[in-house]
Amino acid sequence: MASTLHDVARLAGVSMQTVSNVIRDYPHIRPATRAKVERAIAELGYTPNLTARNLRSGRTGAIALAVPDLALSYFAELAAEVIAEAERAGVGVFVEQTGGDRTRELELLSSPRLKLTDGLIFSALGMGQEDVARLDVPYPMVLLGERIFDGALDHVTMQNVEAARAVTDYLLASGRRRIAVVGAHEGEVIGSAGLRLRGYREALEAAGIPYDDDIVAYTTLWHRSNGARAMRELLERGAEFDAVFGLNDTLALGAMRALEEAGLHVPDDVSVVGWDDLDEAQFSIPSLTTVDPGRPWIARTAVQTLLNRIAQPQSGHAARLQLADFRIVERESAPARIA
Repeated sequence: MASTLHDVARLAGVSMQTVSNVIRDYPHIRPATRAKVERAIAELGYTPNLTARNLRSGRTGAIALAVPDLALSYFAELAAEVIAEAERAGVGVFVEQTGGDRTRELELLSSPRLKLTDGLIFSALGMGQEDVARLDVPYPMVLLGERIFDGALDHVTMQNVEAARAVTDYLLASGRRRIAVVGAHEGEVIGSAGLRLRGYREALEAAGIPYDDDIVAYTTLWHRSNGARAMRELLERGAEFDAVFGLNDTLALGAMRALEEAGLHVPDDVSVVGWDDLDEAQFSIPSLTTVDPGRPWIARTAVQTLLNRIAQPQSGHAARLQLADFRIVERESAPARIA
């Protein structure tokens, strides 16, 4: 005979409401209590009746995640982490891919498909600050990314300016002075590229080094091929540099390939740093020094924040901007000291 919620509560020595709160992954539960309930669930082999629970609550037991492009490793790894975190809370995830297109992003916000979910984690890329009013939607939503700020909803993102400044300082401290940038977007101020370029420029200014647009390579999408193409263009026009800051890991890996093809060795001739700390960064040859921008924390915080909003839609808590911590992961492509 299948175990019940009452059986779990009795074995754990807690109330049925406490068991229910653990299953829903409510945050304000003492670790010792959570552990007792989880041991009882495992011992009894208890499986929540999600269908009955959802019918009673009027919820679907699923959330949506919208990302620009799963071909970009950052978004693929982010999606995997969001799915894993949601599964731990007993919630399913529908993944939408927008292509980073503004029209598709706007259509998604009013899509009937979202009625199959209880809320949305939304990573916008095509929309911009002028679209902030479009985020006033009738369902819980958590915003990711760097395209829109100051909206009346929860926003989880990374410290782009601060981390880019730290990366540039790291390269300067290693002895590099001509730091090329790969992946800038023409005219962008708000957005990943614009904010990271701003941090780079602030670090140069603080060090008394003039900004030189001749060693900034502009691209569109942040794929390996664009990183390689941008690096070849820098080399063909005779740009002089002793380090490269790729605005994401895939750009940096593409640039590293082009450098090696040109007979330049990393890091002996040119140090290379990326951004994202993708799984592949530690397995490239040489392994890639990179910024860990806190992606696992971003995924976990986005899911927990959304589930809290779903559980307490009338809580009255003000929307929050939550920023992930970052760190520089030193590997072979850019050691802290030049040999």
